[in-house]
Amino acid sequence: MAASAPNTQQEMRRRNLARVLHAVADGGPRSRAAVAARIGLTRTAVSTLVDELLGAGLLVELGPGRSGAVGRPGTALALSDSGPCGIGAEIGVDHLAVCAVDLRGEVRARTALDAANRDSDPGPVLERLARLVRAVADEARGLGLRPAGLAVAVPGLVARGTTTVVQAPNLGWTDLDPAPRLSAGVLGSGPPTGSGGDTAVCSVDNEANLGALAELWLGGHTPPSGGFVHVSAEIGIGAAIVVDGELLRGTRGFAGELGHVPVRPEGRPCACGGIGCLEQYAGEEAVLRAAGLDPRATAARHPGPGARVDLLATRAEDGDRAVLGALAEAGSALGTALTGTVNLLDPRTVVLGGALARLAPWLLPSLEHELGRRLANPPSVSVSRLGAEGPLLGAAHSVVRAVLDDPLAHRG
Repeated sequence: MAASAPNTQQEMRRRNLARVLHAVADGGPRSRAAVAARIGLTRTAVSTLVDELLGAGLLVELGPGRSGAVGRPGTALALSDSGPCGIGAEIGVDHLAVCAVDLRGEVRARTALDAANRDSDPGPVLERLARLVRAVADEARGLGLRPAGLAVAVPGLVARGTTTVVQAPNLGWTDLDPAPRLSAGVLGSGPPTGSGGDTAVCSVDNEANLGALAELWLGGHTPPSGGFVHVSAEIGIGAAIVVDGELLRGTRGFAGELGHVPVRPEGRPCACGGIGCLEQYAGEEAVLRAAGLDPRATAARHPGPGARVDLLATRAEDGDRAVLGALAEAGSALGTALTGTVNLLDPRTVVLGGALARLAPWLLPSLEHELGRRLANPPSVSVSRLGAEGPLLGAAHSVVRAVLDDPLAHRG
């Protein structure tokens, strides 16, 4: 029995170090006294933990700061802007993007590349992305940051607990693990060391999941406000469900495939093999077709991420009746698909993110009308301020959160 005591003490120390970091992260610069009051530990215990985090390069002292209590001001503590950072990457149908985010949540380096990835050999796509990852990681190191890991957002199904993309219909990929080809450029000589052990160099997740996590962490949807459904779009449509501050992933990790919920049971065939899926009525290409625009020709004339969505938004602003009708039809289809989700899960809010955020002014009226006529108590519908940046930011921040959750594994 005595042999297990050191492990128990180590875990308690690990948890308390994480609690201190989260207290500073959640409330901005705080004194030791303010941290102690927030997490319920003694000032002496917190001071010992803070000294360790200062030595590890995870916290810095800013100078005198008020704790809110009577007496002399304590030294204000803040997360380091030159310690570990998270590298996030995104594989889109028409682009690649990478960014580095420090512990304070600031984007310190970013790059993107227009790329026609649909039905492409994954090898060259991953090699291009690996070069971007190496460039951003090197830039971060030049700023005094230490890449702590890489998280990759993909528009497809990722098997739970793995880095395997089971199916990405809009890329044409199946049973592919991108992690081995992307990890090398992140940490250089190898995984981080520390008494907490090694951490995963690379994680892979569905873009809608990472967009929802970004919304949770950066969009103000804290757990007390209730659960929400985050709906995002690029070429396809995805959704993620957040309940009590956690993603609802499902048994295999495939929860949230809203784009493949049938809204017209006898409707158009879908790339997934289904019939009448939401993507065939509210996806980008579906809206272009309904507006009288050929998707392939439009993509050729307007390449790059968000270009076709910007075109639709511009035409809608100009009063183009065909575009306005297509967006109204898309909003109605989206409302139909969301009705079942709302009835099953009872979320407080539906959040429109990704490309849908840009088109929200013309989608919302028919979407809310559909929810209102089908539901006795429809949820509120809001628009993400993160927009298309959500999945990339969510990827980078997921690495940062891992550092905050386990600081022992990421000491300098």
